[in-house]
Amino acid sequence: MKKFSSLFAIIFSIMAFSQQQGKLRKVATVGFLNVENLWDTIRSADYIDGTKDIKNPAFHRSIPLDSIKFLEAEKYDGVWSDGALIGKKVVRYQSGADEFTPKSGKNYGTKVYKAKLANEAKVISEMGAQYTKTAPAVVGLIEVENRQVIQDLVNEPALKKYDYGIIHYNSYDYRGIDVALIYQKRRFTPTNSLKKELKVFGDDGKREYTRDILVVTGFLDNEKVAFFMNHWPSRRGGEAISLPKRNAAAALLKQQMDSVRAADPSTKLFAMGDFNDDPVSSSLKNYLKAQPSPKDLSDTNPYLNLMYPLYKKGVASLAYQDAPNLFDQIIVSKNLITDQVTKDYSVFKAEIFAPAYLVNKEGNYKGYPFRSWNGDQFTGGYSDHFPAFVVLQKEP
Repeated sequence: MKKFSSLFAIIFSIMAFSQQQGKLRKVATVGFLNVENLWDTIRSADYIDGTKDIKNPAFHRSIPLDSIKFLEAEKYDGVWSDGALIGKKVVRYQSGADEFTPKSGKNYGTKVYKAKLANEAKVISEMGAQYTKTAPAVVGLIEVENRQVIQDLVNEPALKKYDYGIIHYNSYDYRGIDVALIYQKRRFTPTNSLKKELKVFGDDGKREYTRDILVVTGFLDNEKVAFFMNHWPSRRGGEAISLPKRNAAAALLKQQMDSVRAADPSTKLFAMGDFNDDPVSSSLKNYLKAQPSPKDLSDTNPYLNLMYPLYKKGVASLAYQDAPNLFDQIIVSKNLITDQVTKDYSVFKAEIFAPAYLVNKEGNYKGYPFRSWNGDQFTGGYSDHFPAFVVLQKEP
């Protein structure tokens, strides 16, 4: 089995812009982490109450299986979509719910759950801290089961003092996992949030249910920003066969980014997540049109992939089928790129975060991310992905 490059044992950085030696700066970290199946220990399902407003968290919520008998629900065999379920009350079972319980092969009880929460909280609290001396202002999360696990996460001692708020919507993903955003309430004020369902189809023409794109707008330290959290369809079945689904995700993401930018060109955009493609893949190059270098930016191509230079250096954030890939990426709008420190936020540094404790030290997986699970065995590790972050700077 191939070994990851020894470069994984260190932290990588790009785009170290002018620091103006001796000048004070205000800084903020924006980043994300794939928390590798952060499930609670309870067998659960999704309950959709279509009589409520779509933006109401009670429209689509996770419930224990034991509580279904107390809720009004009808038999439903139709398409799973918010629009199709307006006015209906239905239950959707999660295919992954039985895997993470005390009675499963994983023996996933309270002890493991608590260890998992503590591990993820530690990683989040340290992302960018070597530059900012504090936890990230905004953090995207990938592979969360429901809002409750996020609430448990932000209540961990490593994060609780930062008073993180939560933005989360349940998706119709076939396994029951979602993306989410947490934010320090004193630094980020959300003004709007929504989920955009990604509708992709298999060779048989049937809808395949995957994660939504989460869109959040607001003010980061009084600057207008927008965040787009992604977890694109996997390469299950092969990279080439599955690529059209990620192309569709890229097209949807670009439409959402373009829409926000058209409404207010001053808004600073951050698209981030696990794209299940590399920076040179068709989805990111040809559909999202994420540019590799600041010199390639223009009004018609305004999005920069901060991870492209890392990819060209051989940096990876995970191993897929024993090959290194850089699926975890951050893409920003061109109004975040400048070689000067100004009164507005700009990119100072972007990194794949790989401190020693996140890296396997020995064996066949030496250099790989120290993941949480080896089959059904809890390893005490953190994630099968290294997280990514960008540090922003401006005049104080």
